[in-house]
Amino acid sequence: MEYFRKLGIIEPILKAIEDEKFEKPTEIQEKAIPLVLAGKDVIAEAATGSGKTLAFASDIIQKSKKGKGIQALVLTPTRELAQQDAAALGDFSRYKPLKIVAVFGGMSINPQIEQLRTADIVIGTPGRLLDHIGRRTLGLSKVNTLVLDEADRMLDMGFIDDVKKIIQECPRERQTLLFSATISAEVARLARRYLNEPVSVSAEAHVDPKKLTQVYYDVPDNLKFSLLVYLLEHERAGLVMVFCNTRLNTDFVANNLKAAGINALAIHGGLTQDKRNRVMKQFHARDVGVLVCTDVAARGLDIPGVSHIYNYDTPRDSNDYIHRIGRTARAGKEGIAISIIASRDYDSFRRVMKLKDVTITEERLPEVKKVRIKWKERQKTIRPGHRTYRR
Repeated sequence: MEYFRKLGIIEPILKAIEDEKFEKPTEIQEKAIPLVLAGKDVIAEAATGSGKTLAFASDIIQKSKKGKGIQALVLTPTRELAQQDAAALGDFSRYKPLKIVAVFGGMSINPQIEQLRTADIVIGTPGRLLDHIGRRTLGLSKVNTLVLDEADRMLDMGFIDDVKKIIQECPRERQTLLFSATISAEVARLARRYLNEPVSVSAEAHVDPKKLTQVYYDVPDNLKFSLLVYLLEHERAGLVMVFCNTRLNTDFVANNLKAAGINALAIHGGLTQDKRNRVMKQFHARDVGVLVCTDVAARGLDIPGVSHIYNYDTPRDSNDYIHRIGRTARAGKEGIAISIIASRDYDSFRRVMKLKDVTITEERLPEVKKVRIKWKERQKTIRPGHRTYRR
């Protein structure tokens, strides 16, 4: 605990850290926590799984007092990250109990309204937070710490105007902490406008490049799914994440994997929150070995034990490739990232190959037996005057 004590963290949080069996601070914790506890506005460039939650939790918990109104607000891009942050803050504050409330869409608003009446800390997604502000069920006049978590993803998802409206509801005299996997020009503009003389820190990628193997297969269009099935059946894998670019493709892949006898589940923004929670619970418990997901649904989730990442679709934004592969080869373990490239992926894959420090080698295509596809892709058909869909 001496490593954490030297950062200035108070005893109740140190006890919780000890319960979590953390041995020493991560790079972003070591760099950010002393600045955060000194009251500085901070811009922290750090990937998912880097330990950034403790970096802002240590400050929020130390400053907050039970029953004094909402003193800290954490904005997140996704429901899953809101839940994850709320759970982590709950763990770290177990010896200094505070009322922590997560608010997000896809769930009934009435229980949230009731919980917000006695909340000390609120974590939420921009849309639902604005909904509460509009209903006057969320007052931010006492907020002294504002956290923008996964800021780049919030802006990528089009939340920039919502984020600005929420910031303007907070007091001018406050501490603002911005955490982002990448500091884009838009993120930098947001920081310049709303942070006061911020200090910037960054942490190296959490992935060990020596333990991460990156390969790709160039396949005919009609064998793309068949190769995925072949590899999943022949690879010795732990937990597997298969990334697709769209909700429709995520459902297409997950349903056909199940039809092929592979235990897979889909997660994307089109599912109800209850369904998303059940899927993640099964995946964390290893009841399901393959999670088929979109970038939006998976971003920000810290899932230990992922051995294989499959890019069924190459991401349109090459930075998302880095976020995807960052989910394996962690904590000293081996990992592999496999891209399945068909003609529709060529342009996006060329951009990925140009990324700095990314080395992807081509693998010889094995003899793949064509898998019968039972669940067809849903395609859009536009007819004069109206729109219909066919499977």
